[in-house]
Amino acid sequence: MKRYDSYKDSGIEWIGEIPEHWGVRKFNYLFSFSRGLSITKQDLKDEGVPCVNYGEIHSKFGFEVNPEKNRLKCVENEYLETSEKSLLNRGDFIFADTSEDIEGSGNFTHLHSDIPTFAGYHTIIAKQKESKNYRYLAYFFDSLHYRNQIRSEVSGIKVFSITQAILKNSSVVIPTPSEQTAIARYLDRKTVEIDALIADKKRLLELYEEEKTAIINQAVTKGLNPDAPMRDSGIEWLGEVPAEWEVSRMKNICRVRQGLQIPIEERFLSQVENSLEYITIRSINNPDQPKEFIENPPNNVICTKSDILMARTGATGEPIINVEGVFHNNFFLIDFNRDEIDRLFLYYFLKSSRIKEYLLLVAGTTTIPDLNHGAFYSTPFYEFSKEEQIEIVNFLESEINRVDKQVKRTQKLIALLTEYRTALISEVVTGKVKVAD
Repeated sequence: MKRYDSYKDSGIEWIGEIPEHWGVRKFNYLFSFSRGLSITKQDLKDEGVPCVNYGEIHSKFGFEVNPEKNRLKCVENEYLETSEKSLLNRGDFIFADTSEDIEGSGNFTHLHSDIPTFAGYHTIIAKQKESKNYRYLAYFFDSLHYRNQIRSEVSGIKVFSITQAILKNSSVVIPTPSEQTAIARYLDRKTVEIDALIADKKRLLELYEEEKTAIINQAVTKGLNPDAPMRDSGIEWLGEVPAEWEVSRMKNICRVRQGLQIPIEERFLSQVENSLEYITIRSINNPDQPKEFIENPPNNVICTKSDILMARTGATGEPIINVEGVFHNNFFLIDFNRDEIDRLFLYYFLKSSRIKEYLLLVAGTTTIPDLNHGAFYSTPFYEFSKEEQIEIVNFLESEINRVDKQVKRTQKLIALLTEYRTALISEVVTGKVKVAD
């Protein structure tokens, strides 16, 4: 891509040089400000005027709001007459005033339709004082250069505050009107192409997961020999099984131990003498979060990396291995005959989507599924030689490793495409490269 003929210093550390004929304006001179509606979630209804709230801004990839698809709405008669400053027009910008993530600081969206729409709680509304191409401005606000301006000014430790003063003092690069239009059209086209590629790769990741699921299901319920004699399992949803396999139940091959719910006041935030990590659904799903520790726990609620845990509620039916510590009441620990049952075969068997679907079906259905001892013991299992179990495990480890390599390559490509998208926007909106009209 070409560069402009001459450049000048923008006077903005994060932006550097810009084309000689471009201008720089403070945000304050381009926009007027107002606040979103001070409403609670209880005020939001299923009908009325669409409302863009704090959560929607942070969940957006990109920066457009389509009011026709918004689920959150305000009752029209309550707000239209008294909150005109919170009513948005096409091209108005809405910024989130706080963020729990420094990288999300300065998150914004803008209205791209003419449907009347409100800005909701914890939002800052910016309306143009003079007409600029709002699509260009949206790309500029989405650029790494502008986001760096905002991130360098936000305050906070756990929650980051983005004030009107920070926005007002930020700088905006202004090309000529014709160049604003050309840049917006170019980036509209290119980001659609890049986003389509990213969507294709994300769909590919889904297909890889489906492939792994199919491989596990086939191996643990049908075996590896496609020519093996088969017979009816007697269980409709499992169908046929190899003739040499004995259809059994979990109660015949294992016993389970339930964990403990430890009061918060008895948990430590750092490891003390005779303490072990507290294993919870939260700690497994958020391994980077601070850990909790339990002092002098009973032996019957201690697990090692060689054990298998089963989530009985919270993530019902999910088997977990390679963790050690004190396990929460939400888990079963599965004690099984290790002379007859291979640990990894049992893990992959429980990992099978067919077994997980069964466990969810038999779990109690109150507010969330809750698997009890009896329901787990009734779960089907196949008994056959440990040598064949190990053969199945070796096959699965090889196949899953093959698919995981493809997953990593695809994830890397998604990261590169996302990085390219970000770099392209930043380079174009600050004039580092010149786009054709």
